[in-house]
Amino acid sequence: MKTLFALFGAACLVLTASLANAADKPTDPQIAHIAYTAGVIDVEAARLALSKTTSADVKAFAESMQKDHEAVNDMALALVKKLNVTPEDNATSQALSTAAEEKRAELGKLDGAAFDKAYIDNEVAFHQQVNGALETLLIPSAQNAELKGLLETGLKLFQGHQQHAEHVAAGLK
Repeated sequence: MKTLFALFGAACLVLTASLANAADKPTDPQIAHIAYTAGVIDVEAARLALSKTTSADVKAFAESMQKDHEAVNDMALALVKKLNVTPEDNATSQALSTAAEEKRAELGKLDGAAFDKAYIDNEVAFHQQVNGALETLLIPSAQNAELKGLLETGLKLFQGHQQHAEHVAAGLK
């Protein structure tokens, strides 16, 4: 278990560094890709949780994550289509994807209460990272008002996700 948390800590450091080094000010197409990638990551984590958990609280949380992140990503896709913007892959979205693949592989090896705790702890940390990036980098860097508005709406929703994850985590043993 200590190894899992050490690996998770290292992944968080990679995410933080990649968000800080992605570019001091990412472009709107890069921001769109980063935000969409973060949503996809959480949908995939939720699907894994739904396939593994037997906890009603974890299941309800994962269902909420899947539903909410799919809805926000649908809005994001509609917005980039409307604006005729092509999301641009970048070092940050690539680092997020790589770290998420590694985390899903780690979580996939766990079962029962160990899985539930690791999944929820990951969700707390992931939402802290994404919310911090939205507040300090992505929203301030967004040039298009509609993109900025979508990110601000997403931030409010994702802050609620973080609180929900923290609540579920407090109930797990």
